[in-house]
Amino acid sequence: MPKNFADRLIEAVLAKRSQVCVGLDPRLDHMPPSLLARYAQEQGEENGRREIGACLEEFGAAIIEAVAPEVVAIKLQLACFEQYGPPGIRAFQRLCRRAAGAGLLVIADAKRGDIGISAQAYSAAFIGRPDGLDGKIDGYGADAMTVNPLFGSDGIEPFLDDCRSYGRGIFVLVRTSNPGAAEIQDLQVDESGSVYQHIAGLVAGWGGRLRGDGGYSSVGAVIGANGGGAISGLRELLPRVFFLMPGYGAQGAGTDDVAPAFDSRGLGALITASRSIIYAGSGDDYAAAAAAAAAGMREELWQTGGGQA
Repeated sequence: MPKNFADRLIEAVLAKRSQVCVGLDPRLDHMPPSLLARYAQEQGEENGRREIGACLEEFGAAIIEAVAPEVVAIKLQLACFEQYGPPGIRAFQRLCRRAAGAGLLVIADAKRGDIGISAQAYSAAFIGRPDGLDGKIDGYGADAMTVNPLFGSDGIEPFLDDCRSYGRGIFVLVRTSNPGAAEIQDLQVDESGSVYQHIAGLVAGWGGRLRGDGGYSSVGAVIGANGGGAISGLRELLPRVFFLMPGYGAQGAGTDDVAPAFDSRGLGALITASRSIIYAGSGDDYAAAAAAAAAGMREELWQTGGGQA
């Protein structure tokens, strides 16, 4: 049987003394001008889509190589690549492979959700293996992906099947970091709690069958780092669930905000930063600036998050 995803994550965190996940959300208007200018000179057909794909890949590859010693995972935001069609998707796939080759866990931030064959296909694409003409073929090869829970259990089961079969993981959207999250997620279901608390209860149930030797489940939860008091409450509801926590850095959350998510070993949460890392520098030294920012974040979190000395 493949090794449990949560156990692999624990090993990576302890080996690197890092709880950092870098979000790769490439935007052309934030990239170094010299990089853009070089690809603009080569612009060909299809409004430069091919060159854009190559530019995304070069930028992402440089970031991955630079931050790899400091972080345990790369989270690739699919939408940033998908908007450019096949060249963007090709860059996404190649960067997934490059990150894996650098020894990093790869999280596809796809936020997929559906039922039946559609859910099976989404899962196969990112964390499983799709059907080919003669047996199974490779998908994107991510170690984990983000999943939308609003279809309920029959929308989650196909992803759980691939987690078991391939040693992969999922992170279910529970309490997200965007300001509008409260419009739905904070609504009271009944006297027992809110929508996000109800989803957390479902996550605990879904993850029970995928708990590894280290005590954590391969079914994680997306919890905004800027969630305030909700984080402590969710940790009580989900004591054996890894949190994937966006909202750190550029969105305002700091080390004190995420401290309640960690256990005494420094485990239990991956803290994601995107803009504050990948756009730490705007010149030709952007990769070195990203490495320095990632190193600083790693040290701050390890000291704050209960990491062993």
